[in-house]
This record gives sequence, structure tokens and C-alpha cells, in this order.
Amino acid sequence: MSDIRLALLSDWLRRDLGLAVERIEVASADASFRRYFRIFRDEAQTMVAMDAPPEHEDVGPYLHVSHLLGSTGVHVPEIHEVDRSRGFLLMEDLGSTPYLIALQHRERASALYGDAMSALRCMQVDGRELIGELAPYDEAVLQREMALLPEWFFSRHLQIELSNEEQQALDAARAFLVAESLAQPIVFVHRDYHSRNLMVLPEYGPGVIDFQDALAGPIGYDLVSLFKDCYIRWERAEVEQWLRDYRHSLLAAGCIDLAGKSESEFVRWFDMIGLQRHLKILGIFARLWWRDGKAGYLNDLPLTLDYVVDACMRYPELQALGRWFERRIVPLLPAANARARDGRVIAR
Repeated sequence: MSDIRLALLSDWLRRDLGLAVERIEVASADASFRRYFRIFRDEAQTMVAMDAPPEHEDVGPYLHVSHLLGSTGVHVPEIHEVDRSRGFLLMEDLGSTPYLIALQHRERASALYGDAMSALRCMQVDGRELIGELAPYDEAVLQREMALLPEWFFSRHLQIELSNEEQQALDAARAFLVAESLAQPIVFVHRDYHSRNLMVLPEYGPGVIDFQDALAGPIGYDLVSLFKDCYIRWERAEVEQWLRDYRHSLLAAGCIDLAGKSESEFVRWFDMIGLQRHLKILGIFARLWWRDGKAGYLNDLPLTLDYVVDACMRYPELQALGRWFERRIVPLLPAANARARDGRVIAR
């Protein structure tokens, strides 16, 4: 089957930009309509082209956030050429080794996460004066994200309907999490600062990608993306040590307000916005299969659900919700994933 967008991209590179292109290979695709291609000018010189179909994606936010992040010292891909009308960007190649691959060698975690925390500190500390350039991660956004859970994960994926009592309990939990989230200090939030979006570089790493949805929001959010990553699990003791290290770095930088009144408050911020994030992600991963046909994310639902239960059980205010997830939701997931993979849907 012909790939019209790839043909247009090739024509843009060769004819409009006058590049001598040896070959073009698929580099990656993310959870949106964007695709990325590695452009070989020769074996030693490569660049990456983004294909963002304008009827589905606007490259404007990417360009805007790229400029903001670059000004904080975060290593984002340098942009060489732009065609906004056709949705093409030509950028620096940050390589093909995401943290997720490198972290399979778990002894590398300390160094890699040290670099990731340094970059995050640039974003959160040096980027504080830039948050006025970002839309707010406000109640409307937080609630809209969590609304994906009942629509796509409960109803579509698990094939269940909540009772009135269950819906009321879920609504109360969502309101509680919104209040907790909005009480945190506001910083520059990448929103997907995890092992698939951090690239291992020989120096000046990590390379940071997929940042176009950045908002001004809770300080704990990107820390959750990093340490409660939906694609790789770490022991709680390791996570809490990294959180202590990061908090100490904020205190050393004089950002007392960002570090919270105590270590326990900082960890609570982390867990509360983490629960909001993982409730959202259950809905997103289910939607990526049922709407977009991307089956790979089904594999990541069990870990995400584990994070939800674990966070709930750590706080008395949420333990009832955690027990409900354990009793009502967790047992349904294996059969729901099997149904989806087999192409079987229960008639409703």
C-alpha cells in the first residue's frame, strides 16, 4: 500500500530543501498521529523528520515548547527546517536508545536517573519564569483526563457499568485528587517524562522528546512519570530514595517552596498526582486499543493498575477505593486483555 505522507515528505526533503538523501527509515511512532523518520544523508550523517498530518496534529505547540525547554538548558532536538502547512519538521537526531532500553541493565539506573533529575530540575527551577507561557493544568483538564477511565477502561475494555453508588464514590475520589493536585506548587510540566521519551546520549543527556503537551501544573507530575513509569517498575525503596535526592537538590538550589514542608509532604504530592495520572492512563491505554488499534499498550495495563491500588492503599482517605479496585477491577483485567487480543467483544 502506498504511503502518501512519506512520499510527500521525501519530495519536501529532496526537492524543496535540496538534500541529498541516501535513504529514509522509520524511526518511531508515538501514541498520536505523529510519525518520525530517520533521514540518512550518508552512513555517518543522520537527521530525524517529523510527519504530523495537519488535519490531525498542529506542530505549533511542539515548536513553542521546544523553544521554551531549550532556553532552560534541557536538551531537546535542534530544529533545522519547518513546513507548518504540511506538518513536516527536520530535526537533530538524538539517536535510537531510549532510557527504556538502557534501563534493562538496571545497574545503569543511578547514573541515568541522575541525568534525568538534573534535566528535570532545569525544567522546574529555571523554567518557573516561563510557566506563564503554558496553559494551566487546571481542574477542567484534570477531570477531563480522569473521565477517560470510566468511558474507555471500565465500559469499553472491562465491559462493566458502575452502579450509582460506585459512580458516586469514584466522583468523590476524583474531586479529592483534583483538590490535592491543585494544592501543589506549580511548575513546568512535560506530562510524559518517562523512559520512552528520554534518549541516552554520549554527553549533554538526556535528550528529551514528545514534550508538545506541556502545561503549568503540579510539581509531582513529572516525577511520577519518571519513577512510576508505566513501562518499567522499580522497588518503592528505590523510588523514595530518588525522591529524597531530588528534594534535596531543590533545597540546595534554594527552592524551599518547591520542596514542601517535609519529606512526607513531598512524597504525598508525588503519590496523589500519580494516582490521578494512572487513572487517566488506564483510560488512555484502553482507548489506544479500542479507538486506534494499538494493541501494545494492553501489556502495560497491569502495571498501571498495580500503581493505582498501591497508591490508594498508602493513604487512609483512599483505602476504600483501593480495596474496591482490588475486589472489583483487578480480577477482570486478564480476561479483558485476552478478549481484546482475540478480537472478541462481549455484546452489550
